[in-house]
Amino acid sequence: MTDSSGHRYFIYLAYDGTNYHGWQIQPNGSSVQETLADALSLVLRYKTEVVGAGRTDAGVHAALMVAHFDWGGVLDTVSLVDKLNRILPPDISVSAIREVRPDAHARFDAVYRTYQYHIVTHKEPFSRHYAWQVFMPLNFEQMNEACRILFEYTDFTSFSKLHTDVKTNNCKIMHALWEQTGAYEWTFTIRADRFLRNMVRAVVGTLVDVGRNKLTLDDFRGVIEAKDRCKAGTSVPGKALFLTEISYPDSIFI
Repeated sequence: MTDSSGHRYFIYLAYDGTNYHGWQIQPNGSSVQETLADALSLVLRYKTEVVGAGRTDAGVHAALMVAHFDWGGVLDTVSLVDKLNRILPPDISVSAIREVRPDAHARFDAVYRTYQYHIVTHKEPFSRHYAWQVFMPLNFEQMNEACRILFEYTDFTSFSKLHTDVKTNNCKIMHALWEQTGAYEWTFTIRADRFLRNMVRAVVGTLVDVGRNKLTLDDFRGVIEAKDRCKAGTSVPGKALFLTEISYPDSIFI
């Protein structure tokens, strides 16, 4: 048996979250974390645990997720990527594995993360699994005005799932913008140093209320200041949400 300590590796992967109960291992459902750990354990012939950069909810996708695992020796990372992709299911793929410092952490060392949410405003059969179809008129200019208000705050309790185990609900949002990316498609991109459970879906739901004229800009400001999840909009469907980027300092890589 090989000692699994000594060398730490970051593994970069993408997945379609449709068939999973989210990233994190669940007692009664399949998860991306468990599927990846099982594949690594099979290839390395040693029970291997993986720690992700964060959690994605059930049905949420990742164009880029990062996780770390430990191994006792130096790995042929190119060969390992190939072997993992041969045994992982079709909805999970590994793009790279990089060695990092032994104390590097996929979650705590991340500088920022980026999510994108996709809305289509026309019936579209090919994107229905990966975008939220909204047929009511939306004022995206007003929604972008509300986006700018997000930069003024750090406490986003109103957009957090209740009863989570985090010590603080403070986040620094660096970018938030709706852009038209197709004839009937709009993409919301949001970047922050960290995100709370369910935060992006709650932010999008509240911004859509602004776009429907259910909330004014002052109302939106009031939602944030209330620090009350019940004041914010509904949580929009997870199928249209993608984790797209995680950034780390160069100093952690070997």
